[in-house]
Amino acid sequence: MIDLEQKLRSTLLWQRLAALVAGLLLVCSATAQTEDFLKPQEAFRYALSDTGQAFEIDFVIEDGYYLYKSKLSFASLTPGISIDQYELPTGVAHEDEYFGAQEVYRQRFFVSVPYTVRGNRPARAQLELRLQGCADLGLCYTPQTWTADVELLKTSGPGKLSLDTNFGTAGGANADFLPVDEVFIPTLMARDGNTVELGIRVLPGYYLYRDKIAVQTSSDRVQLGQLELPAGEKKIDEWFGEMQVFHQDVFAVLPLARATPEAMDLELQIAYQGCADGGICYPPVTKTMRVSLPAATTVSALQLPATGAGSGPPVSEQAMLAKVITQSGLLAAAGVFFLAGLGLAFTPCVLPMVPILSGIIAGEGDNVSSGRGFALALSYVMGMSLVYTAAGVVAAAAGLQMQAAFNQPWVLILFSSLFVLLALGMFGLFDLQMPSAIQSRLAGISGTQKSGTAIGAFVMGALSSLVVTACVAPALIAALTVMAQTGDMLRGGTALFAMSLGMGAPLLLVGAAQGKFLPKAGAWMVAVKNAFGFMMLGLAIWMLSRILPDSVTLALWAVLIFMGGVFLGGLTTLDAQASGVRKLGKGFGLLAILYGAVLLLGALAGGHSLLQPLAGLSAGRANGAATEQKLAFRRIKTVDDLDREIALAAANGKSAMLDFYADWCVSCIEMEKYTFNDRAVQAALANTVMLQADVTVNDAEDQKLLQRFGVFGPPTIIFFGSDGLQRDGYEVVGYMKAEKFAEHVRAAVAASGTVTANR
Repeated sequence: MIDLEQKLRSTLLWQRLAALVAGLLLVCSATAQTEDFLKPQEAFRYALSDTGQAFEIDFVIEDGYYLYKSKLSFASLTPGISIDQYELPTGVAHEDEYFGAQEVYRQRFFVSVPYTVRGNRPARAQLELRLQGCADLGLCYTPQTWTADVELLKTSGPGKLSLDTNFGTAGGANADFLPVDEVFIPTLMARDGNTVELGIRVLPGYYLYRDKIAVQTSSDRVQLGQLELPAGEKKIDEWFGEMQVFHQDVFAVLPLARATPEAMDLELQIAYQGCADGGICYPPVTKTMRVSLPAATTVSALQLPATGAGSGPPVSEQAMLAKVITQSGLLAAAGVFFLAGLGLAFTPCVLPMVPILSGIIAGEGDNVSSGRGFALALSYVMGMSLVYTAAGVVAAAAGLQMQAAFNQPWVLILFSSLFVLLALGMFGLFDLQMPSAIQSRLAGISGTQKSGTAIGAFVMGALSSLVVTACVAPALIAALTVMAQTGDMLRGGTALFAMSLGMGAPLLLVGAAQGKFLPKAGAWMVAVKNAFGFMMLGLAIWMLSRILPDSVTLALWAVLIFMGGVFLGGLTTLDAQASGVRKLGKGFGLLAILYGAVLLLGALAGGHSLLQPLAGLSAGRANGAATEQKLAFRRIKTVDDLDREIALAAANGKSAMLDFYADWCVSCIEMEKYTFNDRAVQAALANTVMLQADVTVNDAEDQKLLQRFGVFGPPTIIFFGSDGLQRDGYEVVGYMKAEKFAEHVRAAVAASGTVTANR
């Protein structure tokens, strides 16, 4: 009876929990759906223009939304202008839960609203738009009342329109044809701060030539990209031969590159030419129109339309990868970023994870199978990938410099101490394991988890993700840029997660191989654990090298290598019957001891190089020659400092290079040691002013300078020509070898200026 009551209580408890979970899911689902709805101004966009006799309104409705025809109306707010009778276009049938049978508009449509001017014709007019619409998912917006402002065409008298081109004068041969401004009606609409949509309404019986449509601007603050026109109809034209033409309304997308992110009014010159099916061809028309651009999300340049071989600036690697995210399918983008992560797996920023993972597996003892090793590696990689992706999403959403945050001295010291602690456990000073109470609980939850080691591997992977933040790679910048500029966290986060998995893929092989190649028992197991302990200590030194002086870092390496030689048996006496393995160990151990002693001597003499530890003992000419090989950077701190130096360089006919640097940036140090000291690089930069922004502190001024160019972290290098303009597309992100960098510099300083003027 008691058992039955317990079962009933258990059943009721589970039912209540299930109901609670279901309720929470419904609430979360409803909340997520509400957050997914667009604002009415985003769901229903429009562009307003004037033909001289009517207001032309081009509506663009986002997919999944619709407007009610019966709720759409217009009124004039300008004295002296009255709205005449207008006709709304035919909509599509819709059975509405709120209003019954309705006509609605979807996607896009035109409305022509004729008007009459009484008295003097004003320069501008205000139109009131009343509308109401809904979303297919069930949300119905409240009635909207919007005010739109439009510039009116010029006139030759009160209420009369003056047309530049007149066809159809009374009694003329072309009396049956309308004036060109009534046949082809252009409109402009800003999609966002970096994209403009051009629409041209074409009346029935007329057509436009596709290759005669062009857009130009005289503004020096904007660079126009390639006008993206749809395909036209083929037509054998009596004037131009075989052409592509548009018999219906045309909609084209015009990407923009901005020199400054501030909102602005932009004047564009719209050129087009068309004909009437009845036989006349209008002369080319160029109209100057204005569009209001909101604040831009990026100031990077675009690939210009090619005008010949090799024309137009290049597209940087991070820009190409960002384009992959935004324009490719989700799976395709994930595949590309997985391959990019696979390439990063063999960089100095990711390789330190190998000893961490190997140490975890070695700590399992003598019963590590391939499956067990793979499972631990997978848990480690998932911890790294999830935390790395989450940190990237948070950084992009909040505009934070996570790289700088994760490389603060206290963070580096904390994790270096953790690696030292793990190393001491490998040396057998103590058994590193969870408290028995926690182990018992974990064992009760899952009998397959051995002492919670898989969870420990996941936690270590999460902590190790901070190691990767020491490096900035184009793939990382691309993902962060897409998330920060478009707000598309799904695509950017998926790309970032795929890149993380690519970085961790070799670690899965390491995990599976450990089960086969690690010794299972005996003295060898102790030797292997000791080796991994030294790897952990090496990783701790590598992390601390970002904040310690070079000579101190060299001294730490000297002690580590010296002690490694002792462990190898370099000071052990061997008898004649010693095995070949022991003799080999003693030989390598003795070499390590000697090398460690040399490193220590070099550190005491002020040396800093593992390859040339005694360079500090050299004096005179050798020292002077070494000094001459280094690039002389001018340090800048603020945006004003940069503008002043760029202007000064341009006045002297020199190009400029801006290097974003930080003490904790490993790749920055690699660039200084192996790239900037190369003679070919220095020759390429002979007529270039080298500027360096040290963003180690990451204070407010550093943030302004980074945001000026949309830089997420060092190393990032930006080039400016002798005209003071940024060489867009030539940015360098991450480490680049000397030979490739020298070639890149020569191309950057020889290129013509593009859009980003420093003002």
